[in-house]
Amino acid sequence: MAPKKKPETQVEKPTKKTKALEILVKYHDKDLGKIEKFPVGDWIDLRSAERVDMNAGEFRIISLGISMKLPKGYEAHVVPRSSTFRRWGILQTNGIGIIDESYCGDGDVWKFPALAMRSTTIFKGDRICQFRIVKKMPEVAFKEVEHMDDPDRGGLGSTGKD
Repeated sequence: MAPKKKPETQVEKPTKKTKALEILVKYHDKDLGKIEKFPVGDWIDLRSAERVDMNAGEFRIISLGISMKLPKGYEAHVVPRSSTFRRWGILQTNGIGIIDESYCGDGDVWKFPALAMRSTTIFKGDRICQFRIVKKMPEVAFKEVEHMDDPDRGGLGSTGKD
């Protein structure tokens, strides 16, 4: 008799508990509060470590009040929270902030480069951005070719055209 097949919706539970990555954190302002990983979601909120008054068109680099030592082979991606623009009217000027494992000294304070689209005030402790830890890209080698073997997709913005 053949072994009974498990239904496709049943998920195998891991047999080994995975160990959490240990990340060393230095808090430059103890009153700001500690970084907290919420049980749902993969992103961790970061707070402004200072009060910032900005006029429309003004650029500021806002301190997040922390330094971290990321594990070897990992980097942090820092982006605005989904409510950041609606609440404060600021944009992150570099689109996404990448913090690699070498940015780990006492003075390597994480910061958020902001451009104000309207006059705004960000208060110390406001959650203005979020980050996640990801594995770094593996080593790559580029090989030059005269032609690509696959068909063209139709160019930029071609997905979903009728």
